[in-house]
Amino acid sequence: MRTTTDHRTARSGRSGRTRGTATLLAATLAAAAVAAVALVGVAPAQASGKTSTGGDYAVTVNGTTTNPAVGRDFKLKDIAVSGTIAVRGKHNGFDIRLADLGVYDYTLTGAPDTQRMVTKPTVVFASKVPSLTAAQLAGTRLSSLEVRDDTLVAIFSTGAGKFKIQAKDGAQGGVFQMETEFAGPVTFTHTLGAGLFYFVNPYTGKVNFGDGTPAVASGSGAHQMLLGKDSPQVATKTSQTATTTTWTVQPGGRLGGVLGEDAVELSAGATNCTSDCQAQNQIHGSLPVPPDPVDPTPIASR
Repeated sequence: MRTTTDHRTARSGRSGRTRGTATLLAATLAAAAVAAVALVGVAPAQASGKTSTGGDYAVTVNGTTTNPAVGRDFKLKDIAVSGTIAVRGKHNGFDIRLADLGVYDYTLTGAPDTQRMVTKPTVVFASKVPSLTAAQLAGTRLSSLEVRDDTLVAIFSTGAGKFKIQAKDGAQGGVFQMETEFAGPVTFTHTLGAGLFYFVNPYTGKVNFGDGTPAVASGSGAHQMLLGKDSPQVATKTSQTATTTTWTVQPGGRLGGVLGEDAVELSAGATNCTSDCQAQNQIHGSLPVPPDPVDPTPIASR
């Protein structure tokens, strides 16, 4: 992140030109996006990662680690779980804490891949935590777990509803989402990892997150710019700071996360539906992708 006053002043002329270019480009992209969205069919919202080298999840449940062979499934049904479930992949990993069904330390590994956005382990989200009452968490069990190559689906049942986590071991793309099935809305709090911040993308007007580090085009340290976006459906943002967001998610709604090009392409966004939804992160690569933002500035609290 490069945010010192002297640095921004030295680039003030360039920044003025960038803003003008961004406005013109955004208008052009918007027109193209309208045409592209009209061609998109409906599909269930789901995680869908991108990688040039493939993914491979291992999972640790109740102290036992399992990494199924290529093309084979690992499944668990209706078991009690204590502590955390550790998910470790080639490109990303995270922990699920049973005490609150929160996801902690969602990390990009930086493993060699043409789609990678970091070159070393980087915590993108320190936490993604639903605010569930003691009654909603009572009797929490792992209703089902399925792991196959780069895909994980975990469903938790409680005395008051269900909670679903889907993940893909990709370097970018639609790599993660959480869904709620409770009688009422659930508040989620997202907290970014150290060094990351939310900002308004000048080319799209969307709120993205990243660390401001420019892409490196070639060599052993090559990587794309770290860019991401919260991807809600039937959810309302209730607060925004430079490092956190809170959301109210309605029953049947979800909060996803997209990384890379999918986070900045000019889509129309998700519709307000709870089944067979036309989700923004289902139209990978079909819409215009703007240039990387230059020296993004952390967003002010809202």
